[in-house]
Amino acid sequence: MASARKAVIVRKFSRDWFAGYAGADFGQQKAELEILDLTGKVVRVGWEQVKWVCYVRDFPSGSADQANPERLVRKRFSLRPRTAGLWLRLTLADGDELEGLAANDRTLVDGAGLLLTPPDTRANTQRIYVPRQSIQTLEVVSLIGAASRKKAAAEQRDEQRDLFAQNRE
Repeated sequence: MASARKAVIVRKFSRDWFAGYAGADFGQQKAELEILDLTGKVVRVGWEQVKWVCYVRDFPSGSADQANPERLVRKRFSLRPRTAGLWLRLTLADGDELEGLAANDRTLVDGAGLLLTPPDTRANTQRIYVPRQSIQTLEVVSLIGAASRKKAAAEQRDEQRDLFAQNRE
C-alpha cells in the first residue's frame, strides 16, 4: 500500500533546501507549501519562495550530497524520450533551465504547477513539481505519443478505404 506522505526535497530560490514528507493532496490550492520535516516539525513555506519540489527515493546521507541533494545530474534529455507525454523545456525565474515529460491533460492549463518526469529516472529524483510562480518561460519541445494509438488510427484508415470501395460498385 502506498504511503500517504511522500519523501520530498524542497529547493528554494535562495539555494537553500530542506527535506521532509509531503501529503498526498500536496496543498495544490493552498497559499503555502506544508511539509513534515525529518525532525517531525511542520514547515510552511510560501509558494513564491519555492523553486521546485522533488519526489525522491531517499534523503541525502553525506556531506557530498549537501550541494545537490536532489542528485539531479541531468536537467536535459540527451535523446528523445520514449515515454508518452509532452516534452517540455522550462526556464525558471532564476534562469535555470529544466526539461521533463508532463502528462498531456488538463493539469497543464488548470493546475497550480507542473508535475514532470525528469530526464534521468534512474537517479534519486523520480518526479519534479514546479509551481507556476517559478516558471518564467515554457516551451513544448515535442509531443511523444503512444505507439498503440498510431496503429489503431492506421487500422481505422484501412477500414474506411474498404467502406468507400464498396460504395462505388
